Amino acid sequence: MTDGPVAQPSTWNIANGLTILRVLLVPLFGWFLLREGGDDLTMRIAAFVTFGIAALTDKFDGEVARRRGLITDFGKIADPIADKALMGMALVGLSLLGELTWWVTAVILVREIGITLLRFWVIRYGVISASPGGKAKTLLQVIAIAMYLLPFGGWFHLGAQIVMGAAVALTVLTGADYVIRAVKLRRGKP
Repeated sequence: MTDGPVAQPSTWNIANGLTILRVLLVPLFGWFLLREGGDDLTMRIAAFVTFGIAALTDKFDGEVARRRGLITDFGKIADPIADKALMGMALVGLSLLGELTWWVTAVILVREIGITLLRFWVIRYGVISASPGGKAKTLLQVIAIAMYLLPFGGWFHLGAQIVMGAAVALTVLTGADYVIRAVKLRRGKP
């Protein structure tokens, strides 16, 4: 006797709800960040808190989906889009305010969009999972952006620049690694 097809989890689940929450937080975060040209102390703190909440939903939605068997096709597509929207808003917003150079924003966004497109290019051959370097890159980006969001100057701003420099280096290195892995996957090599 064979079992029937495995029932897919509903798209309406807590993991996807966290992803949708992250998407909904992006415009609110952007509004807080850009209000009064980024000079309003209260709004900068609100932007920091909103970014932190959104970043935490990114950590938890995947864990909840895997732990509870709630992985859906919607989540596979929506999660990286939500991530790119949040990071994109943060990077572009900080560059618009003149606090982060545009080349940093460009390097990170080109890599992130490129890797997302690369994953779609190879999806029928397999999944390119996040590498430890990719996870470290994301963590460094989140820390650097959070540091930039806080309205502190001096050594704190220098620390944000150093962390962002490390994030950019990992962004480029892990981007190259993903390209290599994608080419091998398309060629049928493990």
